[in-house]
Amino acid sequence: MTASRRPGDPTRPASNRRVELLAYRPGPDPVRAARWSRRRVVAVNLRVVMGRAYPRIIGLIREPSWLLFEILLPFLTTSAFVFVYRALSAPPEYVGFVVLGGAMTAFWLNVIWMMAAQLYWEKDQGNLDMYLTAPLSLMSVLFGMAVGGLLASCLRAGVILGIGTWLYGVAFAVDQWLLLLAVFFLTLAALYGLGMILASLFLLLGREAWHLTQAMEEPVYFVSGLNFPVGRLGLLGALAIAVMPLAVGLDAMRQLAFQDSAAHFGTPGPDVEALILVGMTVVFIGLARWALAHLERLARHEGRLSLRGA
Repeated sequence: MTASRRPGDPTRPASNRRVELLAYRPGPDPVRAARWSRRRVVAVNLRVVMGRAYPRIIGLIREPSWLLFEILLPFLTTSAFVFVYRALSAPPEYVGFVVLGGAMTAFWLNVIWMMAAQLYWEKDQGNLDMYLTAPLSLMSVLFGMAVGGLLASCLRAGVILGIGTWLYGVAFAVDQWLLLLAVFFLTLAALYGLGMILASLFLLLGREAWHLTQAMEEPVYFVSGLNFPVGRLGLLGALAIAVMPLAVGLDAMRQLAFQDSAAHFGTPGPDVEALILVGMTVVFIGLARWALAHLERLARHEGRLSLRGA
């Protein structure tokens, strides 16, 4: 009976030695293996963001028919409001309000359908357990989904804004471009922070997530003033300015893009609303981080949020 050779014995073929070296390589103890450096944590979460954004970007390229439904149908709604304002002989700025509101609709739909209900859908498909057991952050998963969906949203918003401006003769008067861009990006940051909070809430609510997603779509259109100045809603508009990023950001962008009619809005100035958006971004992202960390604790320590139900 021949004696067994040690792993990596030079008398063995080179291919077998490589396999054995990988199979029998001594590893660190579990405590040392769990100690990740900050650089490794950041690198892993960046790969998670790219991995979750990739299928949405590729899906947009492979299914060009989606562009027809994502752009043409919402543009018909925008056009309907344009014709209504023209029939009522409303000021020409209101046509620009509608076009700009129609462009921002794309981002709210992305938040509702690509973020708020996403964790519930992942749970329904059996992927949530893998996310919770993997050494990654749920915020990275949601952020990757948002980045992937943001490309389609920007494309839809750009087409609606461009065609609407050309077709209906919208004239913008922008003097503070930097502030306008800052307000736009702050609006997106606050919106996606709100989307992460809704994702954790919808996951805890279970099957009601679908109904809440549908229930929040149209009322937000009205309260945010997508097709008219939100200041016309009075007290309801003031509440929307206080709690809804879409209402604040859209109102500030309209004031910056149509300065001649800014005095008739009845809302704070764009600089004040930019500060409101900064506060919303900090609060929403902080609450989202706490809520998602709470979900991970429920899943990993108490065995909840699995396919058995929350």
